[in-house]
Amino acid sequence: MKNNNILVAFVLVTLFSSNYINSQKKDNLIQPNIIIFYADDLGWQDVQLNDLDEPCAWETPNIAKLAKESINFTNAYSAAPTCAPSRCSILTGLHPAKTGVTNVAGGTIPKPNKRSGNISPFFPEGLTPEHFTIAEALKMNGYKTGHVGKWHAGGLEIQSSKNQGFDFVHESRGAHIGPKAPDNRVNSFATHDKGDKYRLSDEKYYPFTKESPNGISYPKDEVTENALKFINDNKKEPFFLYLAHWMVHYPIHTKNKELLQYYCDKLGVDFPKEDIPITTGGQNNPYFGAMVTTLDWSLGRVIDLLKKTDDPRNPGKKLYETTYIFFSSDNGGAESRGTEIMSDNAPLDKGKKYTEEGGIRVPMLVSGPNIPKEKTQDVLINQLDYFPTILNLTNSKIPANYSADLDGLDISGVLLNNETVVKKANGAPREDLWWHYPYDNDSENQSAIRAGDYKLYKNLLNGTYVLHRLYKDGKRFDIEEKHDIAQQEPKIVKDLSARLEKYLKDYDAKLPYKSIADTKDASEKVNITAVPKIVTDSFDANSRKASIQLEKGKSKVIESYALIKIGDPAVDKNGNKIRGKLATTYIKVPVVTTSNGLDYTFNVPKEAQEYIFILIDENRFMVKSKLNKKI
Repeated sequence: MKNNNILVAFVLVTLFSSNYINSQKKDNLIQPNIIIFYADDLGWQDVQLNDLDEPCAWETPNIAKLAKESINFTNAYSAAPTCAPSRCSILTGLHPAKTGVTNVAGGTIPKPNKRSGNISPFFPEGLTPEHFTIAEALKMNGYKTGHVGKWHAGGLEIQSSKNQGFDFVHESRGAHIGPKAPDNRVNSFATHDKGDKYRLSDEKYYPFTKESPNGISYPKDEVTENALKFINDNKKEPFFLYLAHWMVHYPIHTKNKELLQYYCDKLGVDFPKEDIPITTGGQNNPYFGAMVTTLDWSLGRVIDLLKKTDDPRNPGKKLYETTYIFFSSDNGGAESRGTEIMSDNAPLDKGKKYTEEGGIRVPMLVSGPNIPKEKTQDVLINQLDYFPTILNLTNSKIPANYSADLDGLDISGVLLNNETVVKKANGAPREDLWWHYPYDNDSENQSAIRAGDYKLYKNLLNGTYVLHRLYKDGKRFDIEEKHDIAQQEPKIVKDLSARLEKYLKDYDAKLPYKSIADTKDASEKVNITAVPKIVTDSFDANSRKASIQLEKGKSKVIESYALIKIGDPAVDKNGNKIRGKLATTYIKVPVVTTSNGLDYTFNVPKEAQEYIFILIDENRFMVKSKLNKKI
């Protein structure tokens, strides 16, 4: 954060952005529309695009149809192996290590992992108004902006999508809302009753079977309906729609009984009679299959509207002809939840929460004006590339300080000019992509880098490297990542590890810390005795100055900051008290250190509800002050 009084900074940034936007003149050029259709937890092998080995069991006819009018990027990646960091990155064009949002459910005080004993680094819950989003960029250039579906980029009002550049917002789960007790997923299905919130459609859609030759009905989905509403309401002006579906994230269920029956028949399993986990391996969960096909149905509804609707700004053309569509998923597939097996990313290794291929390689299609049809590209693509690419496709201009900070690359040359490499601004080809996930257990706590055929992993707990060769001479080689060749290829390890370490340093990527109470390594006993000890901890209510002092003769502190707890206002604009639980989160603020390294202070903003000092010593042990609530 840029200063201690962060809420004041938020307000200033927001006012600046608002004034800047209002000062812009709309361009008279005809501008294309932009749709990002963003699935949740949809794996690379969960759609009928990239079938390797066994064909995908899930049927996605609309995705397959879109692929015939798109470029299919087979080496496409999300920015992270989990939801929130990928969403924050696709919105800002910034690497998760730069936004600071490197995992889900942030904005909490760091604590030891129950199994590893290490402490994951602090990360914010989501974006703040100081972040500049693609919605703000396009709005600045005359676009109407809409967000429908999942946000997951901050829970406070100041972090909401309405405060991040979106004119239209609808964030209900739609048909993804799970059944509530006493109902469960074997008895909670939509009907044709007029009073049913999820009333089945009169229109019929895929699949077409002997029993239903004209197709089947689908439950009403508020996510899809509001996406269609936004398009219809804003077609007279250039629009940007960020359609972030909740599907196919847990809970795994469907309100479409006929579609569930279809998958039971296809998979050769009985229709469920009781709500128990599906534990059959592979792609054999009929609930999950129904969710994937429902997601596909939603995409089909959007494309059908675009194809049948005239573009008022471009006479003689349909909206589909003037709209760029970016289809992808926030991370790799989630293969299981508890004992329930949802899907299978094979032949890719692992899934969500892992930087292995199954956790970050995602399906990706891009279609639109002048983009080749039914083409496949194996060039390395990251969702970070969307922001600069969309700016170019729409001829949008933004302040130089924002454009210079973007981490992705403009892939317009690949989309429009049949180029086979992604180029940097200086014309040099892209050399690599990298990921950072310093969380959870030994096998998940990794950073990774992909360059050409090779992919290197660094275990952030023990510092070791693993190297895989995914491809050889343009052909699949070890995409399963079964063979570690680090010892056989020391030069490649040296090269890729140097690149990765430079990224980690340049981005100030945070790494796991050690817990004094939970460290299991006996060799750390001496270091534990040298851990800094807080001898005074005070707060002056008049000056609002918080201070701590350390005992002399202990290990050196190499990192220090404070966390303050902030929340939504307790009263509304009219001064009325807001009922219910208010959203809160911790944010990171800097502290001032004396030259002897023993005294640490900062001024606590009046908006803060509580605070805590965090110190890291030279042996990477984390030290916390008491949590101060009476401020």
